[in-house]
Amino acid sequence: MKFDSKLIHGGISNDKTTGAVSVPIYQVSTYKQAELGGTPAYEYSRTGNPTRHALEQLIAELENGKRGLAFASGSTAIHTVFNLFSKGDHVVVGNDVYGGTFRLLNTVLNRLGLEFTAVDTRDLKAVKQAIQPNTKALYLETPTNPLLHVSDLSSLSDLAHVNDLLVIVDNTFATPYLQQPLDLGADIVVHSASKYLGGHSDLVAGLAVTKSQALGDQLAYLQNAIGAILGPQDSWLLQRGIKTLAVRMRAHNENTRAIFEFLQKHEKVAKIYYPGDPSAPEHELAKKQMRDFGGMISFELIAGADVKAFIEYLRLITLAESLGSVESLIEVPAIMTHGAIPREIRLKDGISDELIRLSVGIEAKEDLLQDLEQALEQA
Repeated sequence: MKFDSKLIHGGISNDKTTGAVSVPIYQVSTYKQAELGGTPAYEYSRTGNPTRHALEQLIAELENGKRGLAFASGSTAIHTVFNLFSKGDHVVVGNDVYGGTFRLLNTVLNRLGLEFTAVDTRDLKAVKQAIQPNTKALYLETPTNPLLHVSDLSSLSDLAHVNDLLVIVDNTFATPYLQQPLDLGADIVVHSASKYLGGHSDLVAGLAVTKSQALGDQLAYLQNAIGAILGPQDSWLLQRGIKTLAVRMRAHNENTRAIFEFLQKHEKVAKIYYPGDPSAPEHELAKKQMRDFGGMISFELIAGADVKAFIEYLRLITLAESLGSVESLIEVPAIMTHGAIPREIRLKDGISDELIRLSVGIEAKEDLLQDLEQALEQA
């Protein structure tokens, strides 16, 4: 089955009892059991729910994994994965990750005894040097948030596995439509499903998929023990959103290419971060590793341009956190999504105070270009 069809018909996509072409919402906490001490398919909805199970089966198929798991948020999915490790363990982490992930590591898990070292995962030598005797995993995003850097997943996975490390990849920006990290050597994929997979800014959810059944079973135990699962209503809404992922991603990709070409020629734009840029250092790697370049683009204005004025003069593009939805969203990471990262660390990693991140929606590209043009005139 082709990927576009799998989005609609993959996993558990209908109701065998009634023939409904949409999985029902099982809004229930507990289930009648036929016998004492039996092994029912469902017993309590924290442990398992049919609506959530349908979603989990679907994302496992889309990522070519063995087991999928759904959580209350992307941060919860990441936190649960890090609970595979213990006090005194060490993780190598990409230095250009979502600010919430850095906050989780630096102020929560670090306090509980999990150690981490942040490195540029594009640099294999730096990753190798960061590995310690107590290192258990390599965690990264590719493309990264917000600088859109692309790391070589196959080479990193080879390096990690030689050193008995798990490879955990946040695939939120690419989605399985553009990139399937498990096929490139990763062991676990995580998503903030609030973004492209949901696609409509109407839910908060997280997903994780494992390459092996054994690892999936370990993570499922933690999912149940910690308990931050995705409810049936949001599970249903997310599965519905996934059905249109292909058509949305094609529109995101097309609009972002058009915006890149516009920004590239504009006199007030100083620098652009976009893996589809032929001059970008990782452009060839992105072409090899991804099916297209995605719907995210970041850029900086020239010195003297007024970033605040530019953003506030936008009429169609919305100033808001989050990304990956049908509407275009713009933000300044230093103030918003990456504000939890200390400024000296953020600047060292290339996230300037003036950096602008744009999640390109699926509106008519002519309208988006006109909005950017009129706002840049005011900057």
